[in-house]
Amino acid sequence: MSVKIEINNIPLEVEKGTTILDAAKMIGIKIPTLCYFEGLQDPGSCRLCVVEVEGANTLIPSCITEVTEGMKIKTNSKRVRSARKILLELLLSSHPLECNTCDRNQDCELQTLAEEYGIREVRFHYDKLLPLDYSTPGIIRDPNKCILCRRCVVACQEVQKVSTLSPRFRGMRTVIAPGQEDLLAEAVCVQCGQCAAVCPVGAIIEHDDTEQVWEVLEDPNKYVIVQTAPAIRAALGECFDLPPGSLVKGRMITALRMLGFDQVFDTNFAADLTIIEEGNELLSRLKKKLVDKDDSVKLPMFTSCSPGWINYMEHFYPELRNNVSTCKSPQQMFGAVAKTYFADKIGVKKEDMVVVSIMPCTAKKFECSRDEMADSGVQDVDYVLTTRELGKMIKQAGIDFVNLPDGEMDAPLGISTGAADIFANTGGVMEAALRTAYEVVTGRGLPFEKLHVTPVQGLEGVKEAELTIKGALPEWSFLEGITLKVAVAHGLGNANKVIESVLSGEKEYHFIEIMTCPGGCIGGGGQPRLTSDKVRLARIQAIYKEDEGRELRKSHENPAIKKLYVEFLGEPLGEKSHHLLHTKYFDKKNSKSKSKM
Repeated sequence: MSVKIEINNIPLEVEKGTTILDAAKMIGIKIPTLCYFEGLQDPGSCRLCVVEVEGANTLIPSCITEVTEGMKIKTNSKRVRSARKILLELLLSSHPLECNTCDRNQDCELQTLAEEYGIREVRFHYDKLLPLDYSTPGIIRDPNKCILCRRCVVACQEVQKVSTLSPRFRGMRTVIAPGQEDLLAEAVCVQCGQCAAVCPVGAIIEHDDTEQVWEVLEDPNKYVIVQTAPAIRAALGECFDLPPGSLVKGRMITALRMLGFDQVFDTNFAADLTIIEEGNELLSRLKKKLVDKDDSVKLPMFTSCSPGWINYMEHFYPELRNNVSTCKSPQQMFGAVAKTYFADKIGVKKEDMVVVSIMPCTAKKFECSRDEMADSGVQDVDYVLTTRELGKMIKQAGIDFVNLPDGEMDAPLGISTGAADIFANTGGVMEAALRTAYEVVTGRGLPFEKLHVTPVQGLEGVKEAELTIKGALPEWSFLEGITLKVAVAHGLGNANKVIESVLSGEKEYHFIEIMTCPGGCIGGGGQPRLTSDKVRLARIQAIYKEDEGRELRKSHENPAIKKLYVEFLGEPLGEKSHHLLHTKYFDKKNSKSKSKM
């Protein structure tokens, strides 16, 4: 059913239930917002989106008001403009006026709106003197800059179902904080960074490690190598005003060399390694369960690549610890291999090697600091920079990123396949695993066009697929005729739905992929802001394009991985790989200690 309305004297027919804000977008009219964000519940708290509706006594918030038949709307009347300017002044009245030194300078929605509405002075003043929260490796909170828009609250409570952040106290004393104003390190926080991804100002940001990285790059006694996650190549260009989904892998490699890294490698190498270990782990579990009738073996098996998901599981569902693959994430596998196999290969002491990761994720900063991530004998990964931090370093170095020539990854830890590329996307780890596992079991490639398992692709929150094994090789004959049931969830709210369906017995799966962030790593908390579904889809399509352009598209075809096993690891799930590439998990729900995050 449709209704007829007028916006600024322009007649328009829209579906019933459409908000005024969305109706205005349809005809190219931008209404300012700070609390509203696509995909989040609309809190209607900032009131910047107010409009004038004929017959209404007061101005109406457009983000939560649905159109009605015959509604006549003014989005830019004098009354509306005056109200918005006053609202902006009130927001600025308690906001530190330190734009030049703020992490969000020129990337701040409040700053942009203040300029658009010509705010040249603030008539009201109320100083906040609240302590900053530096307690975790991943995220910094500055409550003095908070404008109480509640985007972070909705992301934390509704999207991620973690509920760390919420409004505390009332009136002028209101703050957004965990618990009773606890530090994040003392709260149940998974460090996903989705709060930082949606914050319109500088109230929540990643912990900036760029200065430490500059220091090691300038230290002649350190051999500094860098690994880049697959999601970076489809998003880094946005830091330099390129369209979302621009593939900039070659330019990124050149820029990293210009920054001074001794070797430029690819986390994709370790993603291929993860598939070999994780795929063998899944097949081993299936064999023990189906052939040996070992009831101690836990199914379904969950992926373990996403550290935010691991934190979530340890806090909320520790009973699933034995269901989660023991494989480390690709980031941590890379660090362990780099400081053992590669360090020995080039004759560098592991104590003198520094591994820097470029990640789309704030939880990766947290992950590398976990006590157990030191199986090389030292900390396996030393520093993690987000996509945004790398963009900042490139700008600081004065590099003309857009016009750089393409570079090539160094060998051997820069060699990878298309299966590793798609780790960036929701459903990608599952697809990569199936490409290898199916071929190992049958000797044939997946029976799908372009190797894509389309049921697990896209932005639907929970996706399922079934694959019947036909023509299994003799050693895998016990799988003949078995229908492998898999599920994929992205965003922890959707992960919660899958877990509950499994625990209740409603659903049965063999293998489940969980990614912490909406869209997967391409929508990570450290990616360029702001990430809408349109941006996510552009990045996702770029990653699939990267995969399809590869000569090698299955992890087990990677020649550098084959050589790694021959020269160093021996065999998948072997003693050395178990020591370096696998880990254990903790029960944080029933532990008073927060030291292992």
